[in-house]
Amino acid sequence: MEIEITTLIENNPDNRGELQYEHGLSLLIEVDGMKVLFDTGQSGRFMENAGVLRKDLEHLDYVIISHGHYDHNGGLKELIRKSHTIPNLIVGEGFFNPKYKKVQPDEYKFIGCPFDKEYLIQNKILLREVKEDVLQLSGNLYLFRHFRRATDFEKRNDRLLLRDGDSYIPDDFEDEIVLGIQTSKGFVVIAGCSHAGIVNILKDITEKTGLPIFGIIGGTHLVEADDTRIQKTIEALKEMEIRIVAASHCTGEKGLRYIRRELKEQFLFNNTGSVIRISDDQ
Repeated sequence: MEIEITTLIENNPDNRGELQYEHGLSLLIEVDGMKVLFDTGQSGRFMENAGVLRKDLEHLDYVIISHGHYDHNGGLKELIRKSHTIPNLIVGEGFFNPKYKKVQPDEYKFIGCPFDKEYLIQNKILLREVKEDVLQLSGNLYLFRHFRRATDFEKRNDRLLLRDGDSYIPDDFEDEIVLGIQTSKGFVVIAGCSHAGIVNILKDITEKTGLPIFGIIGGTHLVEADDTRIQKTIEALKEMEIRIVAASHCTGEKGLRYIRRELKEQFLFNNTGSVIRISDDQ
């Protein structure tokens, strides 16, 4: 098996200064003869980068959006506007629930999805909302959701909320989904933000499948974590013997620095324009 993952856009600039970057994430995954777009950043700039990188975004097999925050789904409308072929869209159940961030004691900022189901219907987009805890998409591709929160150090961010009528309630990110690619050495896990906690997610996938984790690519949401949480996360990754940690997006500068220092050759800096190739003989 050959897997190629191209980071079309991410928080950090590319190494040659040729691509646009933004607070967001979009990955193109090529595996088993299929092309999967995972997240669409906050704008349509990922499409311009795809052009520079000579990556064709027509004929996508799936578009998967990890959760309902704008920095992961904001570019979908541009993809639909510019594409000649209409992609299949997969999200987790609860994706369209209105998401907010508490910025002041009595001030809330909308950070959710900029489109609704009616927009998708008007544009003839086939939508699938994942309700299952484990869904085999095809061949070696799996989707996972509803992660058991087993760690004591991966705390919920109480400033990230859902609007419920006139009230705001904590967002438990029941809509969050991650992609797993099964290889002979375990799963390569593709995550958007890991709001449920990256260690919770990885341990839960292993419990559900009985298979180890070979690699993790994407956001780990350590950007607001203290030193204790970061260190415990790194210890857990070591304990699980994960071979590839291509952390990006919401990992944060300190998180990236600590992971690079502790994991050494297992760490990959997954910035805009990065291409990660994984094969069964690695």
